[in-house]
Amino acid sequence: MWFRNPGAWLVGCLTLGCVNDGRTPVVIYSPHGRDQLELLEKQFEALHPEIDVRWLDMGSQDVIDRLRSERANPQADVWFGGPTVLFDRGMRDSLLTPYRPVWADAVGPDGIGPNDYYYPVYRTPAVIAYNREALSPTEAPHDWDEVLAPRWKDQVLIRDPVASGTMRAIWGLMIQRGMRFPGDTSPGMSWLRRLDGHTRTYALNPALLTEKLARQEGLITLWDLPDVLISMGKGMPFGYTFPTSGTVVIEDAIGLVRGGSHPDVGRQFIDYVGSEAAQLLTARTVFRLPARHGLPIDSVPAWVAEVEETMVAAPMDWALLASKGEAWMAYWDRRVRGTGKRR
Repeated sequence: MWFRNPGAWLVGCLTLGCVNDGRTPVVIYSPHGRDQLELLEKQFEALHPEIDVRWLDMGSQDVIDRLRSERANPQADVWFGGPTVLFDRGMRDSLLTPYRPVWADAVGPDGIGPNDYYYPVYRTPAVIAYNREALSPTEAPHDWDEVLAPRWKDQVLIRDPVASGTMRAIWGLMIQRGMRFPGDTSPGMSWLRRLDGHTRTYALNPALLTEKLARQEGLITLWDLPDVLISMGKGMPFGYTFPTSGTVVIEDAIGLVRGGSHPDVGRQFIDYVGSEAAQLLTARTVFRLPARHGLPIDSVPAWVAEVEETMVAAPMDWALLASKGEAWMAYWDRRVRGTGKRR
């Protein structure tokens, strides 16, 4: 059972039938999108017919904002998806309760929260995506700085970074790589201002982003690999490149919401998501790069090996992003967004 609009939870319950049918509900807040959430809902409920999976799909930042607003009366049981920097803030804000999944020893060491507050489920790399009906693979940008070339002015589409954990991670990489000394954000903000000058629009959600790219309202974007591959699987005319200088690879986490109504079924869902079966299912079906080690070689889809061989992971100070990311984004939103075209 799904809920798309965070502001219409009650209306959704009334119209979609959130009634007590004898099953125990587990409520999931997640940015992972309808394709993946419906897939896991169906498979998990087949294994546990006594449980009713209910999910709410929204951006990563929207998840933590909603959990904060509901802290006195939590509505969710599981926070599923988003960069570990957001989960770290959620831990500090007392939004999570510790839980060590049954698969804990099969992941790490990167992305594991202190004291079992959260664990990585997937690794999510960022790519430069393009419309391949308009551009050939050789014409598309192959590194971050190539996106700033004059030919891409008003041809860049960007998912609104304020609500997106993926975009916040990309923004963090741009700022960190420009630092000549600690705290020096000027080069990174200058780069983002030039990108702003090339950006035609900031899309409010991933669906709008992919629709605009498919319609050639812009020709290139910066986004995460799984969503691009899902769109390509649906017939959208996309291609992608890994930035040659290195890309951000997000440790995509899961955690148990503090004070949730059904913690036991929440733990069951977390155990399932990181299981060998679920990791292989999401890799094959919705192009999620597993965080779990030791999956059977003959069962892992070929695209996983290709990605691991092709992508270069850029060095990231995730602790710095966790501590400074909010301030960086606030500065970008107030002082950089919309200023690039004035230059």
